[in-house]
Amino acid sequence: MKRSLLGGPAGGRFDSHSERVRDTFDVVVVGGGHAGCEAALASARLGRETLLLTNDPGTLARMSCNPAIGGLAKGQVVREIDALGGAMARIADRTGIQFKVLNGSRGPAVRGLRCQSDKVLYAAEMTAHVRSAPRVTVAAGIAAGFAVEGGRLSGLRLEDGSRIRCRAAVVTTGTFLRGLVHVGDTESPAGRWNEPPALSLSTALAELGLRLGRMKTGTPPRVARASLDVSAMQEAPGDESPLPFSRLHRELTFPRLPQVLCWLTYTGEEIHGLLRENLHRSPLYSGRIVGRGPRYCPSIEDKVVRFPDKERHQIFVEPEGLSTDWMYLNGLSMSLPVDVQERVVRGLPGCRNAVFLRPAYAVEYDVVFPEQLDDTLEVRALRGLFLAGQINGTSGYEEAAGQGLVAGVNAAFAVVPGTHERFVLRRHEAYIGVMIDDLVTLGTEEPYRLMTSRAEHRLLLGPDTAYRRLLPRAVAAGLVSAAVAEPLLEREEKLVSSRRILEETRVSPSASVRSFLAGRGIELNEQVTLAGLLRRPGVDMDVVDGLLRESGGEADPSALLAKLEPEDAGRLVDEVRYDGFLRKEEDVVRRLRSAEERTIPPAFAYRGVPGLSAEAVEKLDRHRPRTIGQAGRIPGVTPAAVTIVLARILARTSRRSESAGGETTP
Repeated sequence: MKRSLLGGPAGGRFDSHSERVRDTFDVVVVGGGHAGCEAALASARLGRETLLLTNDPGTLARMSCNPAIGGLAKGQVVREIDALGGAMARIADRTGIQFKVLNGSRGPAVRGLRCQSDKVLYAAEMTAHVRSAPRVTVAAGIAAGFAVEGGRLSGLRLEDGSRIRCRAAVVTTGTFLRGLVHVGDTESPAGRWNEPPALSLSTALAELGLRLGRMKTGTPPRVARASLDVSAMQEAPGDESPLPFSRLHRELTFPRLPQVLCWLTYTGEEIHGLLRENLHRSPLYSGRIVGRGPRYCPSIEDKVVRFPDKERHQIFVEPEGLSTDWMYLNGLSMSLPVDVQERVVRGLPGCRNAVFLRPAYAVEYDVVFPEQLDDTLEVRALRGLFLAGQINGTSGYEEAAGQGLVAGVNAAFAVVPGTHERFVLRRHEAYIGVMIDDLVTLGTEEPYRLMTSRAEHRLLLGPDTAYRRLLPRAVAAGLVSAAVAEPLLEREEKLVSSRRILEETRVSPSASVRSFLAGRGIELNEQVTLAGLLRRPGVDMDVVDGLLRESGGEADPSALLAKLEPEDAGRLVDEVRYDGFLRKEEDVVRRLRSAEERTIPPAFAYRGVPGLSAEAVEKLDRHRPRTIGQAGRIPGVTPAAVTIVLARILARTSRRSESAGGETTP
């Protein structure tokens, strides 16, 4: 008898509560990592019956590597996911055991929220959230291939021989596609430590004509907390007044969990020498690993080779949770044999007696080169099939979750016959938009990691502006209800009103005002607006509040401050101080958008266009950019080639307009 995903007879109906099986869904999400969870939740929020299919439903949202959320650029993505109704931010807030703003002393564009998470609680909270979501079903199974009808996806084949019908699917297999774990000269087929890989799906993807490659990532050793001497290390505390990730779903108590210390220790020349002596035993250097590793998060043996002038490298010693003895040695990923790993770790200050709980390892896996996708993350070779996360060559939980959300939304749109609705975030709108545009336009030959330097409009993309940028789009798409969005939208209006008061309220240099400011080292000899005063060094909202009181009520301080929360007050000051830069950036975006967003017809024939070089034709044919802006970002496509393509499109538009009796395009 044919068996179902959960071991019972096939053909029965099921949901996440009764766990009875049925054969047909609107959307199937393959993989239960951070991309898969956000994809399934987004699809279901838009009303689609969604199956989350994973090899082991007990491992949803597992933190395979560092148990932390956020960071530089990544923290912005978590806020953007929250503004779009996703779950990562709220789960991070519930399970964080240390919160910190990175680059807190620098400008708002490069600050990054980060939290150390309780690894077990994060996965448990996300699992409960996914399982309780309406229209989401979680089931065990391994996808092996695709069914196609009429040139588009119609279902999935599973490794047990069963089939599931669907109109769209999102594949989020992480490191499991032909995953291979390396520790020294030992190799084990696995997508994660002791978890079997997905072996059939790579072949199915290749049979679609997709170009696949191999990439590599790694994770450091885990050691027992009780075996460490943290007194020999440097303390690395969190912020005294931590900021939450989520503003859409605020926790009544934040932080919810006890907050912990992390520590810093360092490698030294003795460890570096040991690593150099044993490079031949590393599969990274012996040739056993063929996949490209992450340039911006290299293994420790790679650091020693690439940065020989560095006398030491810092290692963050981070707890994996409140109820576990496991400690994560952040910065010490490697693939050396266990005996070498032990000597390296025990050479670190404070780690002389370290007890190993799990060795470091590297994992190789298949990826689909992402320039073969549209900016909706749909595979061009098979409509209805979407890819998200590490299968697209990215690294990081946050990058995966952001892609998963976008892919889930577009998969939900794709199941409606005749709809042409698309959910695409532009580079000036979101870091998620920067990432996806980089992937589908430029592709990647190594694990892609988001950084603030990748965003040319990063002044507009700070974590505190995510809701102003994206919440209206989330409401319009149906991802967030108007009732849920209303309080945050009202806060945005309050900020606008407060900004207007700052720009309009003037302060005269009366004797009392001059005395008040002089006591704070500020000289005032002429009338000035409060906004102008805030642009001076040493002036903040506390000074403005005190000044208004001192000036005898020339303006109402309660109306000015509008009971702003500390983060909002800080944001208001930043917006005033950076006003000239922000206006300039917004003007650049306005000027670029009209040309950049001009669509290139999907069937546009580059071959035969006069003036296009053979290299430009080859690159444009391979990447198939959707817009003129994307075409201009493809390496090897010159501005001259972009101008030729744009002129060709404008000429065709003009001829069509003339033949229809309309006005010609200028």
